[in-house]
Amino acid sequence: MTVHNLYLFDRNGVCLHYSEWHRKKQAGIPKEEEFKLMYGMLFSIRSFVSKMSPLDMKDGFLSFQTSRYKLHYYETPTGIKVVMNTDLGVGPIRDVLHHIYSALYVELVVKNPLCPLGQTVQSELFRSRLDSYVRSLSFFSARAG
Repeated sequence: MTVHNLYLFDRNGVCLHYSEWHRKKQAGIPKEEEFKLMYGMLFSIRSFVSKMSPLDMKDGFLSFQTSRYKLHYYETPTGIKVVMNTDLGVGPIRDVLHHIYSALYVELVVKNPLCPLGQTVQSELFRSRLDSYVRSLSFFSARAG
């Protein structure tokens, strides 16, 4: 099992942070275009799920999978979206995404007066702690790829 990549978006679709670990195939387009495509897909899926669900969807959608990867999704009440792509063997990781938001993003970026909100995260401390945390996850494989 492994982690491919992680996106962090604000409520307006700005990609605040992107990290890659075991991504085997690149999109073949500029990163800014990839970020727009990802955010647009998330927006569309959220809308589709909320309209088509026969039940009240308290949490909306949490993940979806293809034949090659699984996309895990977590949205905060403030509209921050945390997206992690993993391989298919990884189960629900809502608690992991919540930890990335609350213990890393909020503590190291939001509460840091030197980090302007609504812009790409420039904090090296945030990047290194995020990398360490992801590498410590039980489903992160150092040998993947």
